[in-house]
Amino acid sequence: MDGRLFFIAVLPDESIQAEVTAFKLYAARHFRSSGALRSPPHITLFPPFSWAPEKLELLDSCLRGFAGLEKPFLQELRNFNCFQPRVIFVDVAHNEALWGLQARLEECLKTELGLETDNSREFHPHVTVAFKDLKRQVFPEAWAHFSGIAFERQFEVRDISLLEHNGRQWEVAGRYGLEGKGG
Repeated sequence: MDGRLFFIAVLPDESIQAEVTAFKLYAARHFRSSGALRSPPHITLFPPFSWAPEKLELLDSCLRGFAGLEKPFLQELRNFNCFQPRVIFVDVAHNEALWGLQARLEECLKTELGLETDNSREFHPHVTVAFKDLKRQVFPEAWAHFSGIAFERQFEVRDISLLEHNGRQWEVAGRYGLEGKGG
């Protein structure tokens, strides 16, 4: 891939990030699944894409303009779910505001920057706890553990984040406030 690697996400507030990170650390220690620790807890809005460094100002301007038109909203996280047999995550409650934000972002990036996703993958928001490095034979034990935990939190989505891969892990490269200036 040419360029640097980015993705766009919603990050929960810091207290929820700390709780989810504790779940990730548990998964790493007890189930040998540490891949999810390579990024902060997040809900992916637009999957990883390559972007040329000389065009970063264009990407920044696009995201700033997009976010400026979007309104903040409340998002609920509710318990755990999984993509069997290797991924366990905190489930994201269905919310038309989140689905709308994701669809409008995807359209904006396509129209303004020519960025497109693999449309065969439906938007399924989640906050990963145990990643694809979770071994199939360990999955039942890990799922038994996490599926028994009650976890319900709510946070205000006030911004979207651009995350960049630094060669080892994902870091927040920019935050774009939802200012609600749209019609």
